[in-house]
Amino acid sequence: MPYGYRAPVEHMRFVMERVLNAPQSWRGCPGFADLDGQTAEAVLDEAARFAAEVLLPLNTSGDQQGCTRLADGTVRTPDGFRAAYGAYVEGGWAALPCDPAWEGQGLPLLLDAAMREMLDACNHGWNMYPDLLHGAYETLKAHGSEALKQRYLADLATGRTLAAMALTEPGAGSDLGVLRSSAQPQPDGTWRVQGDKVFISGAEHDLTDQIVHLVLARTPDAPAGTRGLSLFLVPKHLPQGARNAWVCTGLEHKMGIHGSATCSIRYEGATGWLIGDLHRGLAAMFLMMNSARLHVGLQGLGHLEMATQNARRHAQDRVQGGGPIAQHPAMRHTLLRLQARTEALRCMAYRAALALDEAAHHESPERRAQQSALAALLTPIVKAYGTQLGFEGAHQALQVFGGYGYVRETGVEQTLRDARIALIYEGTNEIQAIDLVQRKLLSDEGRALGILMAELETEAAAALAAGLPEAAQALREQIAHARRGLADLQAAAAQGRETVLVLCDDALAAYAHLCLAWAWTASSRACMQVLAERPDDDEAAQRLERMRYGLQWLLPQAQVHWQALGVQRVLPAVCA
Repeated sequence: MPYGYRAPVEHMRFVMERVLNAPQSWRGCPGFADLDGQTAEAVLDEAARFAAEVLLPLNTSGDQQGCTRLADGTVRTPDGFRAAYGAYVEGGWAALPCDPAWEGQGLPLLLDAAMREMLDACNHGWNMYPDLLHGAYETLKAHGSEALKQRYLADLATGRTLAAMALTEPGAGSDLGVLRSSAQPQPDGTWRVQGDKVFISGAEHDLTDQIVHLVLARTPDAPAGTRGLSLFLVPKHLPQGARNAWVCTGLEHKMGIHGSATCSIRYEGATGWLIGDLHRGLAAMFLMMNSARLHVGLQGLGHLEMATQNARRHAQDRVQGGGPIAQHPAMRHTLLRLQARTEALRCMAYRAALALDEAAHHESPERRAQQSALAALLTPIVKAYGTQLGFEGAHQALQVFGGYGYVRETGVEQTLRDARIALIYEGTNEIQAIDLVQRKLLSDEGRALGILMAELETEAAAALAAGLPEAAQALREQIAHARRGLADLQAAAAQGRETVLVLCDDALAAYAHLCLAWAWTASSRACMQVLAERPDDDEAAQRLERMRYGLQWLLPQAQVHWQALGVQRVLPAVCA
C-alpha cells in the first residue's frame, strides 16, 4: 500500500473539545468568543485537504530533487513548491492566528497548531519555509518600530513575505555570546550589517519575492557576550526595490528535509533596521525562538502520526506466520506504543498552544499570567520530548516494515531522515533540558510547576469521579514524584552548577512522563464521557484501551528518571 496520510481530524477535535474543553476557554477570550465547533471543524477539514492533496504529492519528489543554488546565488526550490506556497497564501493559512488589524484571521493558535501538525506530516521540507513566519510576525509586532510594522507586518502576517532567523555563525552555534557579525550605525538611522551566518533555513528561495532576515549582530562598544547583541531586520529587497547587499554563498547537503533550503549567508554591508532596544536583541528574538520551538515539537508530532498510520496499515496488510503481523505480540506492543504516544503527545502539544492562546487573549489578567508561565514550562518539554518521540516512532515504524522499510519506495525511511533534524535545531534537546531545569523549574522556585500540579490534581479527581481509580492513582503518583523531583533538583543546585546540570536530561524525561500521565488520564476520562453518551462507540472504547496501555506499560519507565534525580552523583571525566 502506498505511503499515505489521513489527517486525524476526529482525534484533533476529541482533544480540543473533550480533553482540553477549548470551546469553554475560547468563551473567556474576547477575540474568540464567537468561535464555535462547526467553524473549528471546517478549518481542520480544509487544512487536512490542503495537506493531503497539495503537499503530500510533493514530498517524495521534493526530497529527491532538493534545492539548487544558481550562479548568482539565488535558490530554486523543488518543482511544485512555489505553486503550493501560492495556494497556501491564497487560502489564508499563514494569517490564521494573526491579528485582524494586520490582515490576520484572528483564530486561536490551537487551530494553527493542528494545521501545522498536518503540514509537517505531509511535507516537512516544504513547511520549513512558512514555519518561521508566525514567530517573525510576533517579534516585529512586539518590538518593531511603527514604521517597520507599517512596512512589513501585514505582509508577514499573510505570508506575502517570508522570513528567516539568522543566528548561527561558523563556530558559534548554541554559544550566541561569541557571535562576530557586526552592525554599524548610519546617518539616516539604518545600520550596515556585516558577517557570515550558517544553517539559516529559508534564507534564500523562490517562493516569495521578498524575504526578511532577523539578524543578531554586535554594535560598536557593545558589552561582551549575549548582553551585547542587537536584533536587525535585513530585507532581501530595500524599500526602493534595489537588491540588498547579502548573498547566499552555499546550500547544505543534508540527511533529510532536502526540500528546505538551508543556507550560508554573507552580509556585505547590508542595510538593516534595529528591532527593539540596543543590546536587547536576544530578548526580542526569544519570541521568535519560542514560537519556533513549539512548531518543532509539532514537527515531531507530525512525523509520529505519519509513521504510526503507515506502520498500522502495513502491519494489518502484511501476512506472515499464517496471519497479519499486527496479530503478533511483538507487533501489537509496537503499534500500541506508537498509538498511545501519538495521542498523548497531541494532548501535550495542544495544551501548550491553548496556554499561549489564553496568555495572549484571556479576559482575566491573573489567568493570562498563569497560562504564560505554564506555556513557558511546557514549551521545552513539547519541543524536546515531542521530537524524540517523533524520531523514535519513525524508527519503530521502519522496524514494522522490516526490509521493505529500508528501501526508498515505502516512504518510511524519508520520515526517519526528516525527523532527525528536529532533535537538533532551535536549541538541541539537551539545551531544552537545561532550559527546563534552570529557567522553568529552579529560577521561579517551582511556581509554574505549581500551576501545572493544580491542573493535574483536578484531572486526577475528575478521573476518579469518572470511575477510573487506576488512572487517578497513577497520575497522583507522578504528581508526588514531581514534587520530590523538584526538591531533589533544588538540593542538587545547592551543591553547585555541575551537580544539577548532570541531572537535566533525566529531569526533562521525568517531567515529560508527568505530562504523559496527565494526557493518558485526561483522555481516559474523556473517553468515559463519550461512552456514557454513546455506549456503542467502538472508537472511544478502543482509545480507552490504548490509554490504559500507556498507563500500565509505558508510564513505569518514568521511575528510572525520577530515581536518577534523587541520587547525587559525580559524572566521571571522559577518558582519552
